[in-house]
Amino acid sequence: MDSGIRQLAEAGWLRTAQQRVWAFLLFSAILLLVILSDDLHAWLIGYLPTVEAIIRARPVLGVLFFVLFAALSAMLAFVSSAVIVPVGIYVWGKAASLLLLWLGWILGGVLAYAISRYLGRPVVKALGPGPAFERYENRLSRHASFGLVLLFQLAMPSEVPGYLLGLAGYSFWKYIAALALAELPYAVATIYLGASFLERRLYVLIAIGLAVAAFSGWALFTLHRRVSETRS
Repeated sequence: MDSGIRQLAEAGWLRTAQQRVWAFLLFSAILLLVILSDDLHAWLIGYLPTVEAIIRARPVLGVLFFVLFAALSAMLAFVSSAVIVPVGIYVWGKAASLLLLWLGWILGGVLAYAISRYLGRPVVKALGPGPAFERYENRLSRHASFGLVLLFQLAMPSEVPGYLLGLAGYSFWKYIAALALAELPYAVATIYLGASFLERRLYVLIAIGLAVAAFSGWALFTLHRRVSETRS
């Protein structure tokens, strides 16, 4: 394993990787609180028929907006696709929403990679991918193994890996493969979390939230162990 990857253990990456776990737990907790409030849940759900009517009137634009918003959420830390997932499920159902969300996240990763690879560091920093980028900048090598990159993609906030791997000149097709594999389980979990919110399935929501946190924690632990092993 290359020395650039090993330096991640010295760069404070562990704290940043934990953000993905805590962010999903926080999102789950917010949904849980809304579900427990009859009035708030009914008020939010009451807007869905109006939104559906707007989307049905412009179906292509509705799909494009959903995919592009999902793409932005994979590129910018302050944008979350969670706000549009319940709308997508209500309008298109779980299967179609899952596909659109997954494609949107992949598109966002591709754009982040392309921006970093071809426009360079100044443009990436202007987009503000967060302090994680500055900590990891120039620490990822194009020679990193696919397995390690996949773990990195699983453990890190989604807006980080594309910029870093593009800047490092990592193989585009290997990056896309790692991106697609890593984002799929999170997309599935996000869709079913949104569905449990719409259906007010309290225990399902709690179970999904804990399962995703455990999965992210496993990825983080495994990545940390692999990096530590290379240093021993």
